[in-house]
This record gives sequence, structure tokens and C-alpha cells, in this order.
Amino acid sequence: MTHHGNPADTPEARGPLQVARRQQLLEALQRDGALRISDLSQALGAAAVTIRRDIAQLAAEGLVRRVHGGVALITPDGAPPADPGPAAGPDGFSGRTLGMLVPSLDYYWPEVARGAEEAARELDMRVVLRGSSYESEDDQPHLARLLDRTAVDGLIVAPRMDAPSTERTIGWLHRAGVPVVLLERTATVGAAHAVMESVVTDHALGAATAVRHLGSLGHRRVGLVLDSNSPTSPHVRRGWFEATTECGMAAGSTVEALVPDARSPDRDAVLDGVLDRCQATGTTALLVHADAEAIALVQRCEERHVAVPGDLSIVAYDDEVAALGNPPLTAVRPPRRSIGRAAVRLVADRLADSDRPAHRVVISPSLRIRESTAAPRG
Repeated sequence: MTHHGNPADTPEARGPLQVARRQQLLEALQRDGALRISDLSQALGAAAVTIRRDIAQLAAEGLVRRVHGGVALITPDGAPPADPGPAAGPDGFSGRTLGMLVPSLDYYWPEVARGAEEAARELDMRVVLRGSSYESEDDQPHLARLLDRTAVDGLIVAPRMDAPSTERTIGWLHRAGVPVVLLERTATVGAAHAVMESVVTDHALGAATAVRHLGSLGHRRVGLVLDSNSPTSPHVRRGWFEATTECGMAAGSTVEALVPDARSPDRDAVLDGVLDRCQATGTTALLVHADAEAIALVQRCEERHVAVPGDLSIVAYDDEVAALGNPPLTAVRPPRRSIGRAAVRLVADRLADSDRPAHRVVISPSLRIRESTAAPRG
């Protein structure tokens, strides 16, 4: 990993407690050869995350090497001491544990987790999954428990990016002492804006693909309806705006609306407002994020005798349940399983080579054409 010149990482800038603790750590390793992080945390009276940071620095200086669940001293003759954790296979990953934190266990993320579990199993690793919440004020306690109690070797995380604690959480992840990969999120840290590794869907491309599909059918006014609470919505809007501009469509003279969640008493009124606006502007197609909003809009169309796709073509974004709509909805499908698989591979590559450049992986979604889109009438 590239060193960004943080003065706190230089020997002369370290505090006396930090220097003393690292000296004690080295003395313990000289005595025992290899130790678990949990044992070092107890012996030195420091949190596991602090011990992991010490180990990361000592490893960068070539004084120790990380092993599963702990650390080992690099001996002068190069002979490795006993590993305190499970024996690793020929690829060095066997028995490793990855912690995974996602904001929901019932929508979008289960398939991401399944992809991660598949990739981990292929490497003889395992994934420990934790669920947070889109309303979580602080993800750090969940992450600390994964590090301290589960002794994970890497973290795959989809943190909340708009909470008051976000900057602190990202900084904590950067200093965690284990490989970290962000899911469907990107972030930089420090004055030099060091990039954190990430795997994301190109949601803007997915939205643009939907607009181009509708344009190819002859639609000239394609509106946008977004879930007001989704962190994906800004990316979908960007792709919609860029594609409508590119295709010569007038984005400003069509429909653009935010829909509250299903618990809001205003939801039906907002959906009716969308349909009123479609009629007033001559909008013949809509891109709707996410599936629940798209299906709810189709239901309002039924009640108002608006034919889908005859009067209004609809493309859903997410494709969790879009195929179950009536009619089955054309939808953009993010590569959820591939996102999880790629995240595990990034962590494995980082474990194998801690000096490799930071990787940011972008994966394209796909368009599933079904029965809710057709050429406009007339």
C-alpha cells in the first residue's frame, strides 16, 4: 500500500505509549514466536483494533508477518514460526474469515451476500454476515464487534454515507489493520485523499441503457421517478439526465419526481401527481427506481385506466421483483452476485499482496426487456 506521508506514522512522531506498546509486542513475539491478536490485546491492555494497527505498521517495516488471527515474528534465518491459527492452504487463504456488513438483510443485499459466500467458499474462506440499517447513526460498533469478537481477516462493508458519523467510520476502517473493501460505496481518506478499495455497480450506465432502449422504441419524452430514500437514486438520475441530453430529449419538460416510502400517507398523491404530469407534458415513458415504486405506479395506472405499455411504458430499476408485475416489467438489473464475488476477490488479492495498488472495480448492470415497454401510440 502506498505510504502517503502521514507524519503520525514516522518513528520520530510516535507517542511514547505507542513506541512502548510496539516494543512489548516485539518482545512477546521474540519469546513466543507467534501470538493471537486476542492474546496480545489482553496482555498489552490495548483494544484489538489498536493491536492490528501496530501489526500493520510493524509488517510494513518488515519486522513481523501477519498470519490468520494473529502475528508472527520474522526470524533471522527466514524460517517461519508456528502459525497460531488454522493451517493455510497452498494459496494462503484456507481458514480465513471475512466480516461483511450490509444495511439490509431483506432487499438487494441478500444476493450480494450469496455471491460473496460463493467466492469465499471457492477460496476455502468463510464470510460472517452482519446487518445494519439505512437509518443507522453509527456503523462502527458493528464493525468493531466483527474485528474484536470474530477476529476477521478482512472487511467487506456497505456503510451509511450520509450519517454524522460517516467520516469517523471511514477513517476507522482505513486504520483497522485488515483489508477493507467498500460495497456500492466509494470513499477517500486523509489530506492526500487516499482511495479506499471498492466494488460498485455503474448505476448511471444502467439508467442510460434504459433511456436508450426507450428512445429506440420512439419515445421522445422519458421521465424519471426515484425512491426519495435510496443512496442509488443520485446515480440513476445522473445517468438518466446524461442519456436524455445525449438523445436530444428535453429532460426539463418532462416528469421528475421523488416518491416517499410506502409508510407515507402522501405516497398515493405523489404517484397520482406523476401520472397527471405525464399527461400534461406528453411523457410516454418512465424510468422508475425501485421495483416497489414501479409496481405501485402500474397499480395506479390500472385504477386510472392508463394502459401499460400502450399509454405509458415503464422501466423499473433493481429487478428484484419486477418480473412478477402485471405486466412483467422491463428492468435494469444490477450485478448483485458479481458485486459480492468481486469484493471477496479484492480482499483475497490484498491479503496475498499488501503492496498492490488500490483497486476500484466498476461492474455494469444489464437490461431485461419484458412486457412493460413498447413503441408510443400515434
